[in-house]
Amino acid sequence: MSTPAKPQTESTAHPEEFNEITDFIDRYYAGRKDALIQVLHAAQEIYGYLPLELQKVIAEKLGVSLAKVAGVVSFYSFLSTKPRGKHTIRICLGTACYVRGGKKLVDHLIKKLGIEIGDTTPDRLYTFEIARCIGACGLAPALMVDDEVYKQMTPAKVDKLLAEIEKEETA
Repeated sequence: MSTPAKPQTESTAHPEEFNEITDFIDRYYAGRKDALIQVLHAAQEIYGYLPLELQKVIAEKLGVSLAKVAGVVSFYSFLSTKPRGKHTIRICLGTACYVRGGKKLVDHLIKKLGIEIGDTTPDRLYTFEIARCIGACGLAPALMVDDEVYKQMTPAKVDKLLAEIEKEETA
């Protein structure tokens, strides 16, 4: 004999850790399904990344499907489902940067940071990414740390830059 399935009810209870985003949605975007990207940006700013549980809370609060939220999160490269570092390093691999040594910088950073492209260092200081072009072709090879562009980089210049960042972090 099979037991009848229990009716599913939508949960409105959220872990306390997500109160900040639920309050934000209630305050600025209650009932606004068109605000998904703005809410995702805010959530990533608050929590640093967008784990599945947080995506579920956002979907429920905005009245959209989890599939829609997950689709938007996976589509936009600036949204992340994994914890990110305090600083994001992006090596440009556009044609000019690649030809002038961008790949050498990638290989150097993989060894230096001990992580692969797309990963974050265990201390969460750096997230390492590739950019297809950062619009600094005349400065190749170029890289970005957060929103700042660094020109004509070499492995030695990368080491010096990382040392400066780490010095500032410990000051």
